[in-house]
Amino acid sequence: MFYEMNIAGLKRQLPLCKVTDDLYIGAFIMFSDVEITTASARELLKKAPEFDIMITAESKGIPLAYEMARQAGVNDYIVARKGPKLYMTDVITTEVDSITTDHIQTLCIGKKEADQMRGKKVLIVDDVISTGESLKSIETLVNQVGGNIVGRMAVLAEGEAADREDIIYLEKLPVFNPDGSIK
Repeated sequence: MFYEMNIAGLKRQLPLCKVTDDLYIGAFIMFSDVEITTASARELLKKAPEFDIMITAESKGIPLAYEMARQAGVNDYIVARKGPKLYMTDVITTEVDSITTDHIQTLCIGKKEADQMRGKKVLIVDDVISTGESLKSIETLVNQVGGNIVGRMAVLAEGEAADREDIIYLEKLPVFNPDGSIK
């Protein structure tokens, strides 16, 4: 089963994936789709508030953050990693319980990333905002280091996230019944 939608002027078929016995979601995967990544970045930048730096969670938001930075002419963006890396010092962590992952994840940044956000206008970007748990975890990291969140952006707002007034997105993505009909 697929759900067809237009995203940033491009038509895509999203495979429907089972989350629970009575809930399916449309899988939006930007990896390996340069065309959708480029178009989505362009359209999000048209709606973006002024920012100094962007942050995204590892891993599906990385191509989007990269392309938005490239198109905006900025040389850096931050990735909240799923675990501390050897090069990170003074690691700051938070936990996230995402709908698309079957376990609690950790997101973390190091001193370099903290310094990049402290006192700066920070734009949070992701591919899809659904339950908002990943977003909340990134907000926690930004707030812990004294960054000023100026916007929360995603290509798609899934389910009830589309009703939120604190996010900017390109398209609404419904959630589905097991037969593929929209809930």
